[in-house]
Amino acid sequence: MAGLKFRVLLDSESKNEAFRDILISDTDNFESFYKAIMSSFRFKGDQMASFYVSNDSWDKGHEISLMDLSYDDDSIDSPSAVMKEAIIKDFLEEPDQKFILVYDFMRMWIFLIELIGYEKENPVAPEVLMAVGMAPPEDSRLVPDNEELLIDEGDDNDFDDDEDDEDSDEFGTDEDLSGYDQYDY
Repeated sequence: MAGLKFRVLLDSESKNEAFRDILISDTDNFESFYKAIMSSFRFKGDQMASFYVSNDSWDKGHEISLMDLSYDDDSIDSPSAVMKEAIIKDFLEEPDQKFILVYDFMRMWIFLIELIGYEKENPVAPEVLMAVGMAPPEDSRLVPDNEELLIDEGDDNDFDDDEDDEDSDEFGTDEDLSGYDQYDY
């Protein structure tokens, strides 16, 4: 048994670099690692997340998800592993193994994780060895705006009758509906 030292870099638009060095037992699971990462960056950890086994090009490989999302789908070639059942040492393929952690699939927080060392001492619980930089607030990244998908209830679902609107031809004119009886199905 050994301790694994990982560097966890928060991929951020900010010019201020934020990373943590975390020591964790090689027999620990990814759920424990996930909680240690969230805690070290002061994120709540209450959103969906997945680790991905990665390579030197930072490509996403096998998924290790927070929850089992397979729903017994036999058509999936290689179902994702679940964090609480996935032991870290079982996913180490390289001496400098890389993982990607995607947290909150709406805000898309991405953590780049690299194995940077081994310790003889096996930690009882994950511990932060070094913390550099302040992470931005978890809610500072905006959720993509989906206004175009929502219908304003105050409009009674009527279309805008403004003829100066450049999109007014998209749905035709009232003349196009002259033979339409709204109760005739």
